[in-house]
Amino acid sequence: MNNDLQFASNSELLASLLGIPAEKLGPVDLSKILSAPASFAGVGKNRSKKIYIVKEVVRRIMEAPAAPPLQIHGPEDVFRFLMPRFLHEQKEHFALVLLNTKNFIIATPTVSIGSLTASVVHPREIFAEAVVYHAASVILVHNHPSGDPSPSREDIAVTARLVKAGKIMDIPILDHVIIGEHSFSSLKEKNLMPDD
Repeated sequence: MNNDLQFASNSELLASLLGIPAEKLGPVDLSKILSAPASFAGVGKNRSKKIYIVKEVVRRIMEAPAAPPLQIHGPEDVFRFLMPRFLHEQKEHFALVLLNTKNFIIATPTVSIGSLTASVVHPREIFAEAVVYHAASVILVHNHPSGDPSPSREDIAVTARLVKAGKIMDIPILDHVIIGEHSFSSLKEKNLMPDD
């Protein structure tokens, strides 16, 4: 799957779906497509059907009941929840598990995408998200594309810096979970979190 699709224009996305050049479509207003009838001018009956299928899938997703929030009891819960998201990533992604006062997940935003071996993250990005979502606490999460979840010296140093910032902000960092290919490491379980 092409990870650059998030940067594609509406025309490029639709052209890719339909298997036609983007130039043939010109500028595309997605809101008009979603309200369009089953046929779509200029792309033919079979390709119009693909648009209708996408519309129906989107409608069903929007109408599906929301999954109940997940309560986090330990790093294995974080791993099970986020491993599918990171499984095939070729770059390091640094995400947050933002929790309410009962340790239910509020949100899991990605705050940084780095290189094959590193991601750069700043306290302001972490705590901006925590404040926006009114999080009571945070669990840091990132993947190691190598598949080995062992924490690096940089992972430990970044965690220490973010824990210190969390104390100032009164938003505690509970753990830092590193996701590998089919396993994980918890800095808390390895006693690599700074002391309170």
